[in-house]
Amino acid sequence: MKRIKNFVIGGIENKVFNLVFLTIIMIVLVYTLVIYHQSKELAGVIEETSRQQQESVETISAAVMQGVMDNTMNDTAVMQADLADRMFCEIRNDVHMLADYAEVLYADPEAAARVEPAVPATFPEGENLTAWLHAQQTDVTSEEILEEMELIGNMSGMLKSLLDNSEYLGACYIATPSGLTLMCDDAAVIKECAEADYIFDARTRPWYQGAEQKGSLYFTGIERDYYTDRIGIICAIPVYQDGKLAAVVGGDLFLDDMEQAISDSATDSGFQFIVDEKGHVIFSPRTEGILRVVPTAEAVDLRNAGSEDLAAVVKDALNGVRVIRPVALEDKECYMTGAPVKNVGWAVVVATYREAVEKPAEMMKAQQREIRAAAEESYRRGITRSGKMITVLLLLLGILALVNALILARRIVRPLNRMTKRIAVLTGEDPAFEMAEEYKSGDEIEVLAQSFAELSRRTREYIAENTRITAEKERIGAELNVAARIQADMLPRIFPPFPERSEFDLYALMDPAKEVGGDFYDFFMIDEDHLALVMADVSGKGVPAALFMVIAKTLIRNRAQMGGSPAQILSDVNRQLCEHNTSGLFVTVWMAILQISTGKGMAANAGHEHPALRHEGGAFALVEYKHSPPLGLLEEIPVLEHAFELHRGDTLFVYTDGVTEAAQKENQLFGEKRLVDALNSKADTTPEEVLENITERIAEYVGTAAQFDDITMLCLKYYGKE
Repeated sequence: MKRIKNFVIGGIENKVFNLVFLTIIMIVLVYTLVIYHQSKELAGVIEETSRQQQESVETISAAVMQGVMDNTMNDTAVMQADLADRMFCEIRNDVHMLADYAEVLYADPEAAARVEPAVPATFPEGENLTAWLHAQQTDVTSEEILEEMELIGNMSGMLKSLLDNSEYLGACYIATPSGLTLMCDDAAVIKECAEADYIFDARTRPWYQGAEQKGSLYFTGIERDYYTDRIGIICAIPVYQDGKLAAVVGGDLFLDDMEQAISDSATDSGFQFIVDEKGHVIFSPRTEGILRVVPTAEAVDLRNAGSEDLAAVVKDALNGVRVIRPVALEDKECYMTGAPVKNVGWAVVVATYREAVEKPAEMMKAQQREIRAAAEESYRRGITRSGKMITVLLLLLGILALVNALILARRIVRPLNRMTKRIAVLTGEDPAFEMAEEYKSGDEIEVLAQSFAELSRRTREYIAENTRITAEKERIGAELNVAARIQADMLPRIFPPFPERSEFDLYALMDPAKEVGGDFYDFFMIDEDHLALVMADVSGKGVPAALFMVIAKTLIRNRAQMGGSPAQILSDVNRQLCEHNTSGLFVTVWMAILQISTGKGMAANAGHEHPALRHEGGAFALVEYKHSPPLGLLEEIPVLEHAFELHRGDTLFVYTDGVTEAAQKENQLFGEKRLVDALNSKADTTPEEVLENITERIAEYVGTAAQFDDITMLCLKYYGKE
C-alpha cells in the first residue's frame, strides 16, 4: 500500500471502491426493470401472509387456551381433593390405632394394668386433657363400672398423645355400651364437661349408632360439635369382644378451614364446591341457585336435579372420571370438572367461567389485528420511500460508474476466499491458523491474516491454560465438598438425641458461611445423670478453622469423659491446644454440665457469647457474668465457672457470634436486643421451634445480604423428673 497525502493507492479501501462501482452499474440495469413489479408482488404476498398468520394465531391461541384450561382445572381438582383426602386419611389412621389398642385391652383384660379413674384438678389453657363422661343413668360407683373404667383408663395416654401430635384431630374418645365415655379434648371443653357434672350419653350420638349399625369404619355426615358447635365430621370404629360390641372409638375432624377455603375460592374467574356421596352440596361460596348450601332436609341430589350437564359433572367427580364439561348456571356459563375425596366418598368440583377462559384468546386476537394493520401501513409507507430513494441513488451511481476494476476485485476476493476456507475448517482438534504466502497481498488482507495467526496462537495457549485451571478448581471443589460432609457428620444431627430421656428436650443446628466452618456444638451424656453441653467458635473461617474445630471438639469431649468440672476440663484442653499452635488460632467456648435429676449445673465461659435463659412463665434474658480468655492463646489461664439451676419448664439458649453479628447490606448488626426480642416472640415453644423462629428472624433481617459468619445455635428445655 502507498499513501500520497490523503489518498491511499493499492489499499483495500481503494479496491473495494472499484468493485462497488462495477456492481452498481450491473444492479442499475436490472433493478430498474424489476423493482416496481416485485414491490407489487411482495406487497400481495405480505398481505396474504398476514391474513394466514391471523387465522393461525386465532386457531392456535384458542387451542392453547383450551389445553391450559383442561390441564389447570383437572390438576386443581385433583390437588384440592388430595388435600382434603389427606385429612380424612390421617383421622382414619388415628382412629384405627385407638381401635387396635382397645381390642388388645379387651382381648386380655387380666394382663392390662388397672388405672384409677382420675378427675382433672386443673384446666390449663391451651392443653389437651382426658376426662370421664357418663350417661345420666350410669352408676359410676358400682364395682362393675369401676372395673371397666380401670381397664379403659389404660387408653388415656394414647388418646392424649394422638391429639397432641395430630394435625387435624379435634378430639378423640372411647365409649362403651354401659354409658361410659373416656374423652380427650381441649381443657376448655373438659372444663365445660365438668361444669355439667360430666353427663354425656355417647350412645345417643350418630357416630356411635352409625358405627354400631355398620359394624366397621364409619364417617358421619357433617354435623355440629356437641360442645363447641363447630362444623365437622366424626370417624368411628366399633370394637368387639367375643363377637359382642365392647366399645366404639372415634375422633372429630373440624372442617372450618375447608369451609373457609371453599368460600375463598370464589373469584372473577370461577369457584369451587364440594358434594357428599349423596350428591348434596355441603360447601359452596354461592348463595343463590342450585349450588348454594341448604339444610340437609332441603338438599337435592345434583345427579338427579338441575341440568344434565351438571348431573354428569357430579357423577364423573364422584366416580373419579376426569372430564371437563360445559355447564349453564343461572347467571353464567362455565366449565366444570371434579375429583373424588376417596376416604369419605365426597368430591371436589372446580368451576371456571367461560368468559374468563375465552377472554385471553379474544384479547390476543384483537391485539394481533391491531399489530397486523399497523405493520401493513408501515410497510406501505416504507416501501414507497425506499423505492424513491433507491431509484435516485442508482441513477446517480450509474452515472458515476465509469471504470470497472475487475482484475483488482479478483485479487481482493481470492486471498479472502482462501482465508475463509481455512478458517471454516478450524476445529477443536485443529485450531491452528498459520500465516501463508498466499495471504501476503500487501494490503489490509495481509494485516488481517497476521492478526488471525496471532489470535490463533493466543487461543491455543488460553485453552491449554484454562483446561489446567478448570481441572484444579474441580479438584479443590471436590475436596471441599468432602470436607463439608465430614464436618457435618461430626456434629450430632439426630433429634431427639436421647428419646429415652423425658427430663429434657434438646435441639441444635449449624449453618456454615463457607463450605466448611469453624463453629461447632456438642452434647453428650457423661454418665446416667449428667449431660454435657458445648458451644464453640474458632477464630477465622474456611479449612484452617475447620481443622482447628475438629481438634478442639475432640479434645473437649475426650477430656469431659474423664470427669471434672467445666473449668477443669477447659483448662486442660487449653494447655493441649497451646502446644504447637503456630497458626495463632484460638477458640471461644461455653461449656456446662447439667445434673439431670436436680436441674443443677456448672458452666464455664472462655470468651464466648452470653447465654440466654427463660424461667417457666417468664421471658428470655441474657445471663451475663465474667468471661475467661479464649482457649489456645495462653498456656495457663484462669477459667471461671458459676453454678446455675434449671426448674421445670425453664429453657436455655446458647449461640455463636454469627447470630448477633448477622448484618444487613448497610452493615447494621442483628445484635443482642433483637435476639432477645426474637426469642420472646415465641418463648413457650419446643427447642426446635425456638431455633426455627430465630433462623427466620435473621433471614428476614439480613434480606439479600451475604452470610458473613457461621450461625450456630443450641436450645434445651428442662422438664425434670415426672
